Amino acid sequence: MTFEFKLPDLGEGITEGEVVKWRIKEGDEVQEHQVVLEVETDKAIVEVPSPKKGRVVKLNKAEGDTVKVGETLVVIETLEAAGQAAEEGKRADAGAVVGTLPAEEAVFATPKARSIAKETGLDLAAMKGTGPGGIITEKDVRGAQSKAQVERPRETGKKTEDKYGVIERIPIKGVRKSIAKNLLSTLRNTAPVTGMEEADVTELWDLRQKEKKAAKDKGVHLTFMPFFMKAVQHALSQHPVLNGSVDEKGEEIIIKKYYNIGVAVDTPDGLMVSVVKDVEKKSILELASELQELAVKARERRITLEELKGSSFTISNYGSYGGMFATPIINYPDIAILGTGRITEKPWVKDGAIAIRKVLPLSLTFDHRVTDGGEAAKFLTRVVKYLEDPAMIFIESR
Repeated sequence: MTFEFKLPDLGEGITEGEVVKWRIKEGDEVQEHQVVLEVETDKAIVEVPSPKKGRVVKLNKAEGDTVKVGETLVVIETLEAAGQAAEEGKRADAGAVVGTLPAEEAVFATPKARSIAKETGLDLAAMKGTGPGGIITEKDVRGAQSKAQVERPRETGKKTEDKYGVIERIPIKGVRKSIAKNLLSTLRNTAPVTGMEEADVTELWDLRQKEKKAAKDKGVHLTFMPFFMKAVQHALSQHPVLNGSVDEKGEEIIIKKYYNIGVAVDTPDGLMVSVVKDVEKKSILELASELQELAVKARERRITLEELKGSSFTISNYGSYGGMFATPIINYPDIAILGTGRITEKPWVKDGAIAIRKVLPLSLTFDHRVTDGGEAAKFLTRVVKYLEDPAMIFIESR
């Protein structure tokens, strides 16, 4: 008896995805709930398990193909009772005191490393352990996974010619397709306006420099982003209209009473916005630690859909790449996004005298349908005050 396994509804309004990697091939036997393929959808890679146990008869899609919800992914011939009994016998043998040791068990690796390697399809036998006695650790597996991501070849297209010379056609798919879709949604559904300001962040600069080592001793890389997030969170509490979204059908403005801040992360596959939940409940170090973890997961494509959803406001730190001012595009359906540019030394009037100070360029894009320039300017001014006097961030934090 054959069973057609169709792409299930993955939630979040997702209607299609791209087959990134098959974990099985035709002729393989699969177990119920075994992950059989990875599907990229809405910037995240989702592992799809098989609902049935059996033998793979046919893979209906190749890696790189687009598959819609409800389309057949793989045809499985379900195993008869005898076959199931044989499989159970094999498992019992493997678990006995006297029996055959599975090949993968011959590799010297920690249980956590073994689990991650199985999830990601990495070959433990090809890795060199750095743990005691040469044991393969979780860090070794993560490193191999990161290397595999970095070494993945750039998407190339078909080379051809137009009347001026050679051109290359690269398919718009995967993360780039998702980015294009989301940006068009923003431009279709918002009336974006950008306001700009500068902040003297000399004191914040000195504070971060002072606390970097203490944070590093705790395994945390302290960037400016956690401070930006806290400044934004406090400013949003006083200008709540910018912390929300628009219900297009109900024609209502939704003001969110929580502060889930999306942070744009540059990855080899394109820009992703990971979301840190409940910023108001977390310390600077907790935010730094979570940002560090989410950035790694995004670059390694291990980030989940849940970690990409639910933002109430977004920050894009393009300054780390050298940019100054910009017109960042709203992460729809958010109402606003703050862009932070490169901190530079500039002559600045301080206490009636000119001094060289650390200056941060800020760009706020907001949906003019929801609020006006005056409210947006007040919000941006409030953010500047928190960044110029970082002690206020700690005084007003719970």
